[in-house]
Amino acid sequence: MNTRNSLFRKAANAAATSHDEHANPDLAATNNTPIEQTRWNGWGNISINKKVSAHGAKLIKSHIGKTKKLSSVSLQQVLKTVPKSRLPAAITDLDIVSTDREVRLRHARGQSFPDWIAMHSGDFETFPDGVAHPQSTADVEQLLKLAREHDLIVIPFGGGTSVVGHINPQKGARPVLTVAMSKMDRLIDLDFDSQIATFGAGTQGPAVEAQLGEHGYRLGHYPQSWELSTLGGWIAARSSGQQSLGYGRIEQMFAGGTLVTPQGVLEIADIPASSAGPDLREMMMGTEGRVGIFTEVKMRVQPQPEQEVFKVAFLPNWAAGKAVLKQAVQSNIRLSMLRLSNAAETDAHLHLGTSPSQFLAISTYLKARGLNSDKVMLTYGVSGDKAQNKLALMQFNKLLKQHGSVTGKITNIMGSVWAHGRFKFPYLRGTLWERGIMVDTFETATNWGRIDEQMAQMQEAVKTALADEGEEVMAFTHISHVYKQGASLYTTYLFRAAKDHAATLKRWQKIKHAASTSLANGKATISHQHGVGRDHAPYLAAEKGELGLQVTHDMLRSLDPEQRMNPGVLLED
Repeated sequence: MNTRNSLFRKAANAAATSHDEHANPDLAATNNTPIEQTRWNGWGNISINKKVSAHGAKLIKSHIGKTKKLSSVSLQQVLKTVPKSRLPAAITDLDIVSTDREVRLRHARGQSFPDWIAMHSGDFETFPDGVAHPQSTADVEQLLKLAREHDLIVIPFGGGTSVVGHINPQKGARPVLTVAMSKMDRLIDLDFDSQIATFGAGTQGPAVEAQLGEHGYRLGHYPQSWELSTLGGWIAARSSGQQSLGYGRIEQMFAGGTLVTPQGVLEIADIPASSAGPDLREMMMGTEGRVGIFTEVKMRVQPQPEQEVFKVAFLPNWAAGKAVLKQAVQSNIRLSMLRLSNAAETDAHLHLGTSPSQFLAISTYLKARGLNSDKVMLTYGVSGDKAQNKLALMQFNKLLKQHGSVTGKITNIMGSVWAHGRFKFPYLRGTLWERGIMVDTFETATNWGRIDEQMAQMQEAVKTALADEGEEVMAFTHISHVYKQGASLYTTYLFRAAKDHAATLKRWQKIKHAASTSLANGKATISHQHGVGRDHAPYLAAEKGELGLQVTHDMLRSLDPEQRMNPGVLLED
């Protein structure tokens, strides 16, 4: 074994010890967060909470009205409903398989709205019969072999952060084995010449950056679920990170790796470019656990930047902000991130993300500079060496001024606040839940010429979805990923809890259907970054077409002819 491999095989057996302050100043994580340290019925680490300001809560209630909290069952109550495992002894006798009731419960649901309803009402319906924690590719091969011999359903499990129903076991005669990848969480190799890092596919975001940071490198993939989500999950769902403008989406980062399928092991070579037929690497991304389980993944990394800066500017209106984004990306200004909140989201962020004194100071300052209620907030970042950043900021500031921007010390402080709290927004969901305020999101991407029309259709569909019940829905949208061709749209909506869990879920179903239908027009994607899962599968045909669905179905069946890998996800079976 050469020196490089010796070094990293040794490193793979030891816990990483450093913290990448550039990637996330608030979360000092060096390896995967143990699932027992996360909330069993909500998001994230049990020690982290996010408060709602009094004026923020007042704003929400001015839209949706007075709210009442739903009840929540205890962990002990739910544990009593977990049935006896149906797995045969050939599976349960393996050291890497657990049938413990709490372990199975903690791997039964993700983070979708229906998952939250299930976790708080106690109505889980179905649990996996066991949870495996493989430590090697050979372990996964053995598990899939046994799954075929004993006719099991297999569900791959990364960080459990899915918001569209990727990991939920379904009722059926076949026992369900969930394969949790959390033990395969180490940097295995780093090729300095080609800047290719090989990781276990179960490595969570903070552990990826901590282990790379020890050697002066970075991946740069920061989805909002970064704290808990994994490399394998990002690849399986075609994820996009907050700084995709600078670092690229996951398809630009994923170079190759090992995929264990029911038909055997598929090794995807990490070749820089090839014209040798269809790209297997591209074909296997986005398959959402339907063809197998990624065990080792090769990622394109880069040296740590000398400097990383986040700033905020305000512009007079949405049209001005959109023009800045489009011109910046089409002019190749070297930014790492662009995020534009529409007027409604700008108002919500100013209320929810500040103290009363900060809100007053910012509002007074912006009003004095001539901005009114149509103002929009633009968050942007640069990442690289100081000379590159200086040039990019100079070019971008010139563009901002052309469109009437307002910047300054008070707005730049907001950039730092965003950077330090950017992975904590999901915690707000639990805080709002305690107030009887329900919140969820959906997202899409479309061409520049359709951005305004698509956003209007989405927000109108959501806001009016509960009109038959006399209920108002609060909704706001931002662009968070920009391309020369178009951009993403990400909508957040809030509504009141109904009289009970079942009625509240029905409200969500109405909103979800209205939102998804507004996207199912063949001109926008049903998902830009969350994947398809179960929730989006009914709407996929509008984007792919019937022949496209058939091609996808045939490809999945070629590697999983018995349909035991995550059936019902991605495509309706």
